[in-house]
Amino acid sequence: MRDTDDIINSLASGLKPVKRDALRGRFLMGVLPALFVSLLLMLTIVGLRIDMAQALMLPVFWIKSAYNALIAITALWATYHLARPDGSQGRFFKTLAAIFLAMAIVAAIQLMVAPPQTYNHMIFGSSALHCPFLIFGFALPIFAGINWVLRRGAPTDLRLTGFIAGIAAGAAGAWVYSWFCTENGMPFVLIWYSVGILLVGGLGALTGPRLLRW
Repeated sequence: MRDTDDIINSLASGLKPVKRDALRGRFLMGVLPALFVSLLLMLTIVGLRIDMAQALMLPVFWIKSAYNALIAITALWATYHLARPDGSQGRFFKTLAAIFLAMAIVAAIQLMVAPPQTYNHMIFGSSALHCPFLIFGFALPIFAGINWVLRRGAPTDLRLTGFIAGIAAGAAGAWVYSWFCTENGMPFVLIWYSVGILLVGGLGALTGPRLLRW
């Protein structure tokens, strides 16, 4: 019978050190192509918003874009750290709350300066019923890309990692969708974009323990 030292030596033989930036490279390989696929789907299925030239001159367009981009970057950064056995989410939830609060202030200011008869349109727009589901759909390629990376990592809190990975994918999908969406109401963005992002986060929380198990 082999003794313990022999077993340890046989298991450790042939091991090669992993490059320090290997995980970062995997994230780039997993996320960037998936984001490109999501953009391609958006352009193919719905296309850019018809008034894009005018929209690019509107501060509300860039605020909407920044809201989604900041959430995506924050969640992706937390996911990157959670992909390691000793990783943690850090200040993710505090940062997420700060981004949401800032957007809520912008939405409240927009409501305060707008005529009351426009409130309904600023909150519900003309696409509230399908906006979250389109965000969900455009987020799926990115969700798959992030999970591909995480399966090659070693996360320990699988449900939390899945949830935050879903938030990252959902926010990236919302950013992609924003290039089609013609809604300019910040209350609309705050509510319905956030619902779409949370739907993908919920998917990540549900599937994380199964998809990320190692």
